[in-house]
Amino acid sequence: MAENYKPKITLFHCINTFGDAAEVFLTGRDNCEIKTVKMPCSSMVKDVFLLRAFEAGSDAVVVLVCPEGQCRFLEGNIRAKKRVAWVRNLLDEIGLNGQRLSLSNISSGDKITVGQIIDDVLKNLAELGPNPAV
Repeated sequence: MAENYKPKITLFHCINTFGDAAEVFLTGRDNCEIKTVKMPCSSMVKDVFLLRAFEAGSDAVVVLVCPEGQCRFLEGNIRAKKRVAWVRNLLDEIGLNGQRLSLSNISSGDKITVGQIIDDVLKNLAELGPNPAV
């Protein structure tokens, strides 16, 4: 892997997890580029959006959803979980490795957990390397 490799991560999140605050604590990371996509509900994340993030150059995609049973729209996080599982299988089939896509349930405003999730994704990317589709 090249020394100047700077992983690109796309982070989809429900407005109930962070609202407008996500950009504030994610911008301080110099070891990666993080693009955030704010959604009214995690159920809005569609397979085509996840795949387009990889097509646009993301090395990893993270979807943050409400804890199960706490979605304002009843089952939005469960729908998102099913879509992410489907896309992970698709990524494995086409040789991109489904580990590049993850979903995490987090409580509203839990910045510490999100920091840990990003750190885990970066460790995973250290093994996987850059997106081979780019």
